[in-house]
Amino acid sequence: MSALYDVAIVGAGPVGLAAAIGCKRAGLSYVVLEKGCVVNAIFDYPTYMSFFTTAPELEIGNHPMVTGHDKPDRRDALMYYRLVTQRENLNVRQYTKVTQVHAAPAGFTLEIEDKDGSPSVVEARRVVVATGYYDNPLHMGIVGEDGENVSHYYTEAHPFMGLNVTVIGAGNSAADAALDLWRCGVNVTMIVRAPELKKTIKYWVRPDLENRIKEGSIAAHFNSQVVEILPDYVVVQREDGSTWQLPTDYTFALTGYRPDLSFLSGLNLSQHPDECLVLDEHYQSSVAGLFVVGSAGFAGKTNQVFIENGRFHADHAVAEIVRQLAGAELRV
Repeated sequence: MSALYDVAIVGAGPVGLAAAIGCKRAGLSYVVLEKGCVVNAIFDYPTYMSFFTTAPELEIGNHPMVTGHDKPDRRDALMYYRLVTQRENLNVRQYTKVTQVHAAPAGFTLEIEDKDGSPSVVEARRVVVATGYYDNPLHMGIVGEDGENVSHYYTEAHPFMGLNVTVIGAGNSAADAALDLWRCGVNVTMIVRAPELKKTIKYWVRPDLENRIKEGSIAAHFNSQVVEILPDYVVVQREDGSTWQLPTDYTFALTGYRPDLSFLSGLNLSQHPDECLVLDEHYQSSVAGLFVVGSAGFAGKTNQVFIENGRFHADHAVAEIVRQLAGAELRV
C-alpha cells in the first residue's frame, strides 16, 4: 500500500516550494513531485539572466534572499531556492514525473514515473498543481523544428560568435536573446509574424532593441514567418505568400510557452474562453480538493502571473486545505 499524504504538490518551482513550506508549518503530511530539478524553470533560464524585480519579491517562507546587487540573477535564485529547500528539509522528489491524476475515494491517486523510469502511485487527500508553463514551448509545427540546430530556449551567446542566427519571436525572450547575441558579435536576424514588436517587452529593453533594428545592427523582418528550417537556412514566408531563404547556422524559436496540464485530462476541469482555469478565491479548481497555483492555471494570462504574485497563491490554497482537513486524522 502506498502512503496517503494530506497533500501532493506537483512542481518544485518557487510557488510549489512555498506550498510545501506552508504544508509543513501547518502540520500536514505532503510530498513535492518534480519532473526535473528544484526550480527547473529557473535552471533553464538564460545563463546570465537577471530578474525584473528585487530580491524581497522573490522570497518564500520568510527566508531572506541576500544578493550583492539590486536585482537577483539566475545564479542568485538557484542558490536561494536550493538553500531554502535544504534548510526547510522539504520532502521533494526530483526527477519524478506525474503522468496522470485520478479522483479516488480518499481524494486523489497520482500515477508517477520515478527517476529510474519505473511506474508507481502516490495517494493524497488534496492536490496542489504548481507546474508553471516554461517547460512547455509553443511549437510552430513546421519541418525542421526539432532539428539539432534549433532550440526553444536561449542560454548564452558565446558559441555563436560570427555565425548567422535567426531569432523567431517578438516578446521578452526573443528581445533579450537578440540583443545578447548582437553584443557578442553574432549576425542576428529576427523574424516576427506581427507588424511590430510586442508591447509587453520590458520598458528598458524595447527602446534598445528598436534602436538596434533602426540602425541595422539587428535585422528584423515583420509580417513574416518561418515555414521550414533546414541545416543551412530557413525558409521565410512574407505576408503576400512569397518565400525566400535566409542563411542560418542556428535558430532560436522563442515563440512563447503555455501550461501543460495534460496529466489532469481525466478530471474535466472547467476553464474560461481564454483557457484560464475556473478557480475560486483559494485557487481551488472546479474539482473539489484540486488546487492550481501560480501561472499553471492561467494559460491566457501567463504575462500576468509571476513568482512575485504567484507565491501568494500557495498561501491561500494551503490555508483552505487546512480548513477543509480540520478535524481529520492526519497520516503520513
